[in-house]
Amino acid sequence: MHGMISRPPDAARKNIATSRVVLLLLVVMTGIAPISLYILVPALPILATTFGRDISIAQMTVSLYMVGIALSQLIMGPLSDKFGRRPVLLGGLALMVVASVACIFAETLPQLIAARFFQALGGASGMVVSRAIIRDIYERDRVASMISLVVAALMIGQMVSPLTGGLIETAFGWRAIFYAVTIGAIAVAVGIAIALPETRRDRAVGSGGFRSDVGTLIKSRAFIGYVMCQVLASQIIFTFAGGGPYIVVTQMGRTSAEYGAWFATTGFAYLVGNLLCVRFAPRHSLEKLIWFGLGLQLCGSLLNLLWSFTGWNEAPAWLFGTQMIVMVGNAFVMANSAAGAISIRPEAAGTASGAMGFLQQGIGALMSQFGAYLGGHSATTLPLTSAVLAISLLCACMMIFVVPRRELVVSETLIEQAEEEETGMM
Repeated sequence: MHGMISRPPDAARKNIATSRVVLLLLVVMTGIAPISLYILVPALPILATTFGRDISIAQMTVSLYMVGIALSQLIMGPLSDKFGRRPVLLGGLALMVVASVACIFAETLPQLIAARFFQALGGASGMVVSRAIIRDIYERDRVASMISLVVAALMIGQMVSPLTGGLIETAFGWRAIFYAVTIGAIAVAVGIAIALPETRRDRAVGSGGFRSDVGTLIKSRAFIGYVMCQVLASQIIFTFAGGGPYIVVTQMGRTSAEYGAWFATTGFAYLVGNLLCVRFAPRHSLEKLIWFGLGLQLCGSLLNLLWSFTGWNEAPAWLFGTQMIVMVGNAFVMANSAAGAISIRPEAAGTASGAMGFLQQGIGALMSQFGAYLGGHSATTLPLTSAVLAISLLCACMMIFVVPRRELVVSETLIEQAEEEETGMM
């Protein structure tokens, strides 16, 4: 009976799209899981000491949390297409609240690790469903700019969450962090229950469900190309983040605090890129914005490779200053590729968003380890900068060889016509 949930009429959809409350909810539902990830990081040494375990075991409260985020996106996306956005969001946040309470009362580190996994499994529903909601309520040419706006606001929250976690732990102890997360999850759930209407699009009778969605998406070259472009672009971040600490601290002999400060510059560049995308996306085609981002990625990564041969980026100012160019372009590529992927089959936006998020997080865990290997087993920056350039080239290849050019710019009218044609064929 999932087809009974109707798409809001155009007038209602326009009101939802212009609501600042809904925009705020999109930000907080996207941010609740990643902020909860980073807010605990400053307390990891305290957890290891409290439970009398090695720091590597305490680190599993972060690593298994990331596994939970990846699995959640694979599960919650299709569920939101079948049952609607609101039920899945509220169910996921309810799971997060229960798991957060379990974290508060955990008596052993394995109990805490298990509770953190379920906390991520529920909380990450907001990450995948928010992208689907954006596709539900905004015209296709505004999807990329809205994703960028949400990501830009989210990044500000992520930047301050470790500081917030450290202050809470210092003042009240590590369990107080989970009190704060519990309150935050309840507040988001209440906001969704009160202010967020159902946005999922209508499904025609006989149009199929999850299997039909997956079959259609997998057969679409455009979907595969956009998803792989987005996923590969995200791997630049994971690879550089994995190798960066070893290069700065081990090779360059700098402190971890210095590395943190330099790495923050790449986050700032990514934030700037998203804000620029918000400004330019409504006035330029999705194709042009992706290629603009790819151009910046390639130029920046090529320059950093050149600096590796000359030895200039053995100084952090050269390495991170050039990487900032890559990150500005990265923001354009990721936002617009995501917009293209979730627009291929709008009624399956949740499934598309979930698949994309799962691949991004799953492959990202491997690439982070790969980056750490390159940085930790090298005497120069050359292996890491070579890897970043190779990923940038692969990302561009997805747009050149996989995404059909005729599908790159599609108006909302043509999307609606395609949906009607699909309905008629069914």
